[in-house]
Amino acid sequence: MKVDVLLGLQWGDEGKGKVVDVLTPKYDVITRFQGGPNAGHTLEFDNFKHVLHNIPSGIFHASKVNIIGNGVVLDPITFKKEIDSLKEKGYDITDNLYISKKAHLILPTHRILDAASEASKGKTKIGSTLKGIGPTYMDKTGRNGLRVGDVLHNFDEKYAALKDKHEKMLTMYDFEYSIEEFEAGLAEGIELLRSCKLIDSEHEINKYIKEGKSILAEGAQGTLLDIDFGSYPFVTSSNTICAGACTGMGVAPNKIGEVYGIFKAYCTRVGSGPFPTELFDADGEEMRSAGNEFGSTTGRPRRCGWIDLVALKYAVMINGVTQLIMMKGDVLSGFDTIKVGTGYKINGVVTDEFPFELPENVEVVYEELPGWKTDLTGIKAEADFPKELSDYIAYLEAKLEVPIKIVSVGPDREQTIVR
Repeated sequence: MKVDVLLGLQWGDEGKGKVVDVLTPKYDVITRFQGGPNAGHTLEFDNFKHVLHNIPSGIFHASKVNIIGNGVVLDPITFKKEIDSLKEKGYDITDNLYISKKAHLILPTHRILDAASEASKGKTKIGSTLKGIGPTYMDKTGRNGLRVGDVLHNFDEKYAALKDKHEKMLTMYDFEYSIEEFEAGLAEGIELLRSCKLIDSEHEINKYIKEGKSILAEGAQGTLLDIDFGSYPFVTSSNTICAGACTGMGVAPNKIGEVYGIFKAYCTRVGSGPFPTELFDADGEEMRSAGNEFGSTTGRPRRCGWIDLVALKYAVMINGVTQLIMMKGDVLSGFDTIKVGTGYKINGVVTDEFPFELPENVEVVYEELPGWKTDLTGIKAEADFPKELSDYIAYLEAKLEVPIKIVSVGPDREQTIVR
């Protein structure tokens, strides 16, 4: 038995939460392997909508094991709020949720450092979610961080020492803050963590593999936000790609099985950074409106544009994608013509390779395909697809050289067509 990996191929917000929820019945164990509460995975079913931030998207299936892996960064305050919100809706998920002792903790001063650093950048700001993600990963790689397992061993002493260090760092910034405001709820969050099932997740996951259990690893953010291979420096602070599943769970590369790559039928981005196919006209506004393109974590309007095959082919290559999943085909139903970015023209030369840096003046080479002008949201089977949609799918499969196995035609788990 191998671990299947599901991850985003664009700049995040591709719909990973919905697909994990749809696929979960096939699996025994669902894991998160990187990122933190900067992720917002939206699930809709039975007239119920919920956004998960730290917790794996298989949590609503009571018989499944859900694991927060060592590569995740966890904020005790937001984690408790998430647990409390689920309990209010009738979901007590603590019985089937496990947390790696090696996952790093986001502390209140991490969030303050994040805000201070972003404010100091002015016009060059990254577009951080201000959740403390970057400073936490910096402490992790700098060997200063606190881990979930530390809540069981002299936590107060360790926390005071790191807090003191952070407060000295904050003197470098012209930034006003109230530590008490940020610390509110920390003690309750730590106490909740102590009551949770804290495990050596690398051992447990490998035991599940040996026992023949099926495992699905859920990525957060998207490939183009990867710290190594994304549009640096406008990226997140973790490895969002398939290789990150190995380090974020303690799983050997030869234990990776299927790699599900999720992409939208168009493209979006939240925050700052290059976006070659971005639209600033009525077409972009129509995508935003029809797709409800607002950040599930931040509420920020998402930037919208046509699908970018240069970036998408790059993401398929980096991740070793074996199956593709196309989301939000229904959002493009209002367009007479669909554009597809197939190349970048940089300094007069056309390339289909994703470059070291994306210059602001990059010109996109487009091909055009006819739109389907059909409401897809009620479709239940591939046989009912309009010809133009089938042609669009076939076109993308030929360009990407990977089959599109699932097509989503709406936000509900039932609006999912398996081909």
